[in-house]
Amino acid sequence: MTSEIAIWRDGGVQVLRIARPEKKNALTGAMYRALCDALEAADADRSIAAHIVTGSDGVFTAGNDIADFLATSRGTGNLGQDVVRFIKLLPVIKKPLIAAVGGNAIGIGTTMLFHCDLVYAAPDAMFATPFLDLGVTPEAASSLLMTQRMGYARAFAMLALGDPMSADDAVAAGFVNAIVPAADLEQAALDAARRLARKPPEALALARRLMRGDPAEVLKRIDEEVAVFRERLRSPEAIEAFTAFFEKRTPNFNKSA
Repeated sequence: MTSEIAIWRDGGVQVLRIARPEKKNALTGAMYRALCDALEAADADRSIAAHIVTGSDGVFTAGNDIADFLATSRGTGNLGQDVVRFIKLLPVIKKPLIAAVGGNAIGIGTTMLFHCDLVYAAPDAMFATPFLDLGVTPEAASSLLMTQRMGYARAFAMLALGDPMSADDAVAAGFVNAIVPAADLEQAALDAARRLARKPPEALALARRLMRGDPAEVLKRIDEEVAVFRERLRSPEAIEAFTAFFEKRTPNFNKSA
């Protein structure tokens, strides 16, 4: 467990807060483990009806910690195991997952939302998936789910060009349910979760399973993405991108090729 993931229960709702504000809530291996442990435990608890994931200090998450990425790319870190556990858990969570997103949602902060059942965003929410800029490729089945949900053109603009998306555009694209004032964001997520908690649990589980369908296709795509991502993490392009990030300079991919 880590103090950078705050966990509490509100009746039949489990709330998970990403709380590493000094690093813009960037996720570490320990944080991924804490998220997985809490999701798995509450999924098995009959008294819990839904999960909420939110950020802190006006930020959802800056994505994966770049220092962990760089260590893994140089063979001295093992971020991959914790990330893979988390992204393979997302498609098989049995109870509704709700996100309350304020500020930046970068990388996994955006791709995880395509596994959520409800997403509420503050007006300042900004979604971005700059994988290619880091010399890596999409993850969390985003190459499949983003294309299915938004269409190829919008997905390519985000995943390949790295174009960010505003809260208004995310609602139009179909992966955010509603824009809520920042002061009311978590309450909106809690209200929705409490409404779900009052539903007949077996009927809710069956309806959700029917709507979401068989997760096999999503898990297969995750496995394909993981294989490519692991290879890319150790590529000269990725190492150059991570190094340039810390050195605060523009990466030179021609030199790294």
